Amino acid sequence: MDVLTNNHTGIGKSLFNKEWKFSDILLDQQIREKWEKVRKFFFLRESTYDMANRCNIRCEGCYYYKGNKQFAKENGDANAWRKLMQKEQARGITYVVLAGAEPSLVPELCEVCFQEMPLGAIATNGLKFIPESIDYKIHISVWGNDETSLKIRNAKNMLFRQIENYQSDPRAVFVYTFTRDNIDQVYGVTETLAKHGCKLTFNVFSAPVGYDGPLRHTAATLDHTRKTMIDLLLQFPDIVLFSHYNAVAHTHQYGLHDLYSCSYPRMNPSTDIGLGRSFRQYRTDLTWDRSVACCVPDTDCTDCRHYAAGSAVVTARMFRHALDPDTFKSWLDYVNTYLAVWVVKYDQGENLINQPVAPPGHAVF
Repeated sequence: MDVLTNNHTGIGKSLFNKEWKFSDILLDQQIREKWEKVRKFFFLRESTYDMANRCNIRCEGCYYYKGNKQFAKENGDANAWRKLMQKEQARGITYVVLAGAEPSLVPELCEVCFQEMPLGAIATNGLKFIPESIDYKIHISVWGNDETSLKIRNAKNMLFRQIENYQSDPRAVFVYTFTRDNIDQVYGVTETLAKHGCKLTFNVFSAPVGYDGPLRHTAATLDHTRKTMIDLLLQFPDIVLFSHYNAVAHTHQYGLHDLYSCSYPRMNPSTDIGLGRSFRQYRTDLTWDRSVACCVPDTDCTDCRHYAAGSAVVTARMFRHALDPDTFKSWLDYVNTYLAVWVVKYDQGENLINQPVAPPGHAVF
């Protein structure tokens, strides 16, 4: 059962072009153990919630201040949020992502959400500490070194302040967003985070609708980003939560929708199963609009390589990846990474495969 990966086409195939049955793939002990580990979390069903329409900084290329959601009025009634969470549970939601402009500005509302829905994550700029009583994963956005942060985020000493707030916090994951201009800066940032024992994962800037500014990627910068991601994954395996397949999926010449067909309602008309039926993106006034509902609203869908989108779009395509052991290993590594990034106390452990494997039906690069 020796499996080769064709590095020219990127399509995994056995020496004898064997058509693999899923049951045969699971005969591999490593695969079976990882499969049993990740499948325990298949009950996770997410929706996202804008907690505040205010922010303590203003970043170039910000997703929130695009489209109509930015004009929704804030509902600061804790009881209204509690009732919403209870209704969400009743319709089967098990995981919440609290976002918006800046959710740390309304910790009392985040606390209510946690009390009603104990699994979730908060996307924050990390400049304001979120109380430990809110035991969600805390995703802290990093867009370069402090010089770059001052330039595009209008905040001084940003990384230092973020680390000061969340060093040694088991909830915290620093999310480095690669733009066209900050790729090599990640080495210094990673070294700094490693010195302070902070966990790190990677994101790829995905242009908001109508954005054609200096942060948008080119084919050359996507290639550079992929190589840099893999280099750092190998250099810092103890702090970098990532896999080779994450790097391939998020830096491919095609965006996530073209590679995998986006599952979110905005691009998925089906209401029969999956995210098309369950996912909602609530605004600060507790309303939602199915026609624009996705994990990062107002992103240009053709350019979407966002880590949050992939956490659902790629993981939903399990059977597409059950082609052969290597392809399925790459998918398991991706899901395992996603769980380590999004679920408190989940241990990623080692990846199963340490080479790029192609998305089904596509070349690697």
